[in-house]
Amino acid sequence: MAGAEGRVALLAGASGLAGGYALAALLQAPDIRRVLAVSRRPLGREHPRLANRIVQFEHLEAQLKGASCDVALCCLGTNLRQAGSQERFRAVDLECVLAFARAAREANAERFVVISSVGADPGARNFYLRTKGEMEQRLMQAGFASLDILQPALLLGWRGETRPLELAARALMPLVNPLLRGRYIPYRAIPARAVGEAMLGAIRSGRRGVQRYTYEGIGTLARLAASRAPAQPKTPARTT
Repeated sequence: MAGAEGRVALLAGASGLAGGYALAALLQAPDIRRVLAVSRRPLGREHPRLANRIVQFEHLEAQLKGASCDVALCCLGTNLRQAGSQERFRAVDLECVLAFARAAREANAERFVVISSVGADPGARNFYLRTKGEMEQRLMQAGFASLDILQPALLLGWRGETRPLELAARALMPLVNPLLRGRYIPYRAIPARAVGEAMLGAIRSGRRGVQRYTYEGIGTLARLAASRAPAQPKTPARTT
């Protein structure tokens, strides 16, 4: 489907912090000709290349049946405080993500870009990181030709709700980030805008197989998103 006219992107989670920036980047990209954004409630945004489909994520696969896309981007996620329980957290950060991935595969997406977390590990003792690790592991089995996993630490940006920890981090991280060096660089807080824009960069990277990106890699992808799109589609680079 992708060609000189551009790709069709399927996006979930555009109402979130990073997801909103991902949507903005996609709509500004000349190599993206259409964005199909799925959400529980209307996004309240109009754009000639945007189609906002309202869905129930519990029935996502059935409601997206017949959709077609080239790439899929997943910004779905919550936190334990918002979810209220571990079960409800898993329902969003694992089950909804996997349901979206299955719907994307059914829609012929060859590339899947997802926001996870630094430290994600299916064997972690921490419930949050263990769930994120399980999500990554199961996405690797989903059959995408390209799977891009963004693993940011704390996201910096203004949300609709007040999170005291994030307000404190926003003030402190300009001082703390430079102290995180070497193997601690991946734990630096990062602007949500950079993460959202990096999702477009992952699409443009052309890399195949499973790729994971932490702080520095996300920054590289964000810069790639800011560059001009190639005038002609290029043959994807193969990794070794």
